[in-house]
Amino acid sequence: MNPAPTVADRDPGPPGLAARVPWWRRPWIVPLWAVTAIFIVWRVPDYLGFTPEKSLVALRSHEHYLVMSAHVALGTVALVCCCLQMWPWLRRNRPRAHRISGRIYVAAVIPGSLLALATSVQSMVPVPGRIGNVMLSLLWLGTTLVGFRMARRRRFAEHRRWMIRSFALCFSIVVNRLWTALWFAVLMPFYPAVDVAFWMDVAVASIWSSLLVNVLLAEWWIERTSRPRRPTGPRRDTPVP
Repeated sequence: MNPAPTVADRDPGPPGLAARVPWWRRPWIVPLWAVTAIFIVWRVPDYLGFTPEKSLVALRSHEHYLVMSAHVALGTVALVCCCLQMWPWLRRNRPRAHRISGRIYVAAVIPGSLLALATSVQSMVPVPGRIGNVMLSLLWLGTTLVGFRMARRRRFAEHRRWMIRSFALCFSIVVNRLWTALWFAVLMPFYPAVDVAFWMDVAVASIWSSLLVNVLLAEWWIERTSRPRRPTGPRRDTPVP
């Protein structure tokens, strides 16, 4: 039997009733949309335009490319919904749109993560890289389902924590490209040539870096934003001199 949610588990109400925060306290929303848009315009057409030769992922077969393309299409929907979910203005002023985009996100993640699992198993990267991608796929699916369940039970504090984890895993593919460039520069002096072995090691390092760093950042953000804020003014029961 599941224990009844405590007062600490419940929010005073749905996200639409959250307190207003000045826009300058959240300057990350514009860069988030910009990076997401650049990534989608830069990489997605290569998988949706029936051009397998442009794939960054080594493909085993045409079927592998089709599975990858379907995963990319659903992942694109998830990324856009992810940005909408993290947009404070939408959550506060358009709670219905927030809920709808959240349901679309979950609907995209469930098949998208399963397709990611399939492509991870077929991947031609070394075993450590495949293990990292399998873990990412399973964690993405699991955190999303738990977050959705918490929202259905109106345990919004827990819903927020689990969806932050889900969003961090969703965006690991975006930051993976940054880690690839970084590991390329770091590892290049240690290899005699930029060959297949070099690129495989870069791929493994970037897979694990994007996964672990995003998970750690999500936990740090959850811990930081879950602390009670210090009062900015004198307490009511404290006499003001």
